[in-house]
Amino acid sequence: MNVNRLIYPGFWFGKTKKEEALELAKRGVGGFCIYGGTRQNIQELVSELKQASPLKHLFMCADYEDGLGRWIEGESWVLSNMSIGATQNKEIAYQKGLTLAREALELGIDWVFAPVLDLCDEPNNPIVNTRSFGSNPYQVAAMGQALCQGLADGGVLNSIKHFPGHGRTTQDSHLVLPVLNRTLQELEENELFPFQKTLSVADSVMVGHLLLTALDKQNPASLSKAVITDLLKEKMGFQKLIFTDALCMKAIGDEKQAALQALRAGAHILLSAEDSLALSDFLQKQKDLAEIAAESIHLQEQAAQSLTSVKKGLNAQDFNRTYVENCAVWQGEEIKLSPKEKVAYLELGNEENLAAQSFINALEKKNIFLKKAGEKADYLITASFSNYKAFKGHINLSEKEKDELCSWSSRYPKTIFISFGSPFGTEKTEKLNGRLFLFSPAQEAQVCAAEILTGKQKPKGSWPLGSLEKNTN
Repeated sequence: MNVNRLIYPGFWFGKTKKEEALELAKRGVGGFCIYGGTRQNIQELVSELKQASPLKHLFMCADYEDGLGRWIEGESWVLSNMSIGATQNKEIAYQKGLTLAREALELGIDWVFAPVLDLCDEPNNPIVNTRSFGSNPYQVAAMGQALCQGLADGGVLNSIKHFPGHGRTTQDSHLVLPVLNRTLQELEENELFPFQKTLSVADSVMVGHLLLTALDKQNPASLSKAVITDLLKEKMGFQKLIFTDALCMKAIGDEKQAALQALRAGAHILLSAEDSLALSDFLQKQKDLAEIAAESIHLQEQAAQSLTSVKKGLNAQDFNRTYVENCAVWQGEEIKLSPKEKVAYLELGNEENLAAQSFINALEKKNIFLKKAGEKADYLITASFSNYKAFKGHINLSEKEKDELCSWSSRYPKTIFISFGSPFGTEKTEKLNGRLFLFSPAQEAQVCAAEILTGKQKPKGSWPLGSLEKNTN
C-alpha cells in the first residue's frame, strides 16, 4: 500500500525545485497544490507531473476561491465570497462556482479548495474577512451549498474549509495557533452550522489549525481525533475525504509528527508540507498506516470517478460584470459626482500593491479627474484595498491610517470612503459622508464603484454582516 498517496505536496513557483516535485510524482503522491506561476508554466508543470506519475489520476489542486487573480499576476479576480453574500442570491453563488471551475480547468486544475464556510463574526480576524459569505450561519450555509454545486457542475472537486470554523479568532493560523473558546452548543449554532448543512454536497473537508477548547484542550483540530473522527465523521456523518490545512503553516509544530498525528486522528490527505520528500521518507517507515492508506486511496479513487462537467460558466470578467452591481452596498448620504466638481483622491491599506488604475480610469471617462489629497477640492474620495493575505497577520486599516483618514477628511466639505477589501475599520470615523463597499479589488468592482459615484449604476447589495459594524474599533 503506497503511503505516498496520502501526501499532496505544495508547488510554489519560484521556490519549489521541479526535480523534487517530479521525484514526488514518481513516488506516487496523490496530488499537488499549485501556488503562483503563470498560465503557461502551470499548464506545463501539470503536464510534466502527470507524465511522471504512475497514477491513473493525479489530482491538481489550488486555492482559487477568488479566481486566479490572487495567485497569478495579471489574471482576473473573481468577486469575493463577501461580495456574493451581499447579493443574498444563491443563483449568483452557484454561478461563481461554475466560473471558478472554468478558470481552474483551463489550467489543468481539477480540485478547488473552496468555499470558505468560516463566519465573518470577528472584525479583527486577519485571514477570514472577505473570504466569508458573511456573519449569518444560515446565509453562509445557503451560499456554500450553491457554490459547491456550481463547482461540481463545472467539473471540479470542492473542499469546504476551514472546519470547524475559525472566523471568531484574532490570529492567523499561518503564524500561530488560534484558540476558540466556545461551548459545543455555541459551536453547533454558529461555526458548525454551515458545515453540517453543506456536507451533503462536499467532496472534501479541510480541517483548520485551531484549538477548540470545548472538544480538545490539547490538540489542534487538524490533529484531533475528537474533532476529525468523533465529531466530523461519526456525529456529523461525513464519509468522504478529509484534508489537513497546509502543514507548512506555523500553528502545528514539527510537521512530520503533526502529519502522523493527523492521520491517526482520521485525516486522509496531508497538504502542502514544508518538505514533502522528507515527509515521504518518514511515512514509509511507519508500520501502522496500511489501513489508513487503503481508506484514503479508496476515497480518492471515488472522487476521481465523480469528475464530470455538465455546464460551462462565464469567464471571470463576464461573471464580475454581470453581477457586481448586485454586490455593492452603500451606507450614508446619497452622493452623486458631476464633471464640474473637483475631487481629491487618497488611497489606503494597499499593502499588496493592487492596481487601482481601473477605478481612476473609469472616473476619468466620466470627465472626473482626481487631484492628489491635499489639493483644493469639493470631495475627498478615500479608497481602501485592505485585504487578507497568508502569513501577513493583520487586516483592516492601521491606527496610523485611520488617523490619516480622519485628518484628511476634516479638510474637505464631503468625504466618500470606498472599500475594495475589508469592510471594517472606519465605523467610528465620523467625518465620512458616504461609504461604498464592493468587498473585492476586481477591475469590474472598481469600474462599478465609479459608475455608482456618477449615478450610472445603483448599489443593489445588502450588508452581509449583521450589526458587527457597531461593535468594531
